[in-house]
Amino acid sequence: MTLLANIDTERGAKLRSILADLLPDQQVALADEAYDPTDIRHLLTWKIPDNLAQMTALKTVFSVGAGVDQFTGIRLPDGAKLVRLVAPGLVAMMREYVTMAVLGLHRDLPAYIAQRQAQVWKMASVPPPASARRVGVMGLGELGKGALAALQPFGFPLAGWARSPHKIDGVECFHGAAMLDDFLARTDILVCLLPLTPQTEGILNASLFAKLPHGAALVQAGRGRHLNQPDLVAALETGQISAAVLDVTDPEPLPQDHPFWGDPRIILTPHIACITQVETLAPAIAANLSRDAQGQPMLGEVAPERGY
Repeated sequence: MTLLANIDTERGAKLRSILADLLPDQQVALADEAYDPTDIRHLLTWKIPDNLAQMTALKTVFSVGAGVDQFTGIRLPDGAKLVRLVAPGLVAMMREYVTMAVLGLHRDLPAYIAQRQAQVWKMASVPPPASARRVGVMGLGELGKGALAALQPFGFPLAGWARSPHKIDGVECFHGAAMLDDFLARTDILVCLLPLTPQTEGILNASLFAKLPHGAALVQAGRGRHLNQPDLVAALETGQISAAVLDVTDPEPLPQDHPFWGDPRIILTPHIACITQVETLAPAIAANLSRDAQGQPMLGEVAPERGY
């Protein structure tokens, strides 16, 4: 059976070349080539192709990225599994991004960027030691755990919050709606790495911001629809939120007249915290195909009832 790589031709050709070394017997078709949809057993894609209904042998849909919310509401063939990308390369990139963002907020980088543009040379503030700046990560999957591990050497008091209980060395863990307020109350820099589900859409809103300490900061590297944008603008105006680093928005890109563009308290990056590279993608796909062939669960299998 065949794996259809529904990605651009250049990356698809590279993927096929790498998989030829890792799994010599695995056939790979590219989306711009002629192929028989009924022969497709595995689909690698970011969005579902129009001929999904013709893929009667489909067993697995591999997401090109760590997120799978783009598949919400799409009915897959009976028995087909949805699998998100779990790869060390993605975790490493998120570790780098969150570390950069947290350190930037800790050391007042948004203020210094604004001062440079205004040609002002002065100290914005005296930052507290890292041991007095409490960081909290929402979302304790592979990306969240990786981000927390990257932050540990700096000495920040670390906490994490997720839907279900976790135990992580050196991290105070909270879970469920009943513990969210306590988590927020002890968090000076909030990092959102949640999956997007009906329960988490719009979770970064006025109510949540009000439960953070006054002057807290935000790192948003989850999904654009987590954030209520007007509520963030209002929280910045009152000082409840002092600054934010945003890697994801809704829509992407933002309209030219959007207030985020000109707000000196916001650092915007164009969805680059994690970038899927074929060199990362191919070994992860090969490992999962091997696990599947041996009757083992694949890494990143999505539970339909949870959405991640």
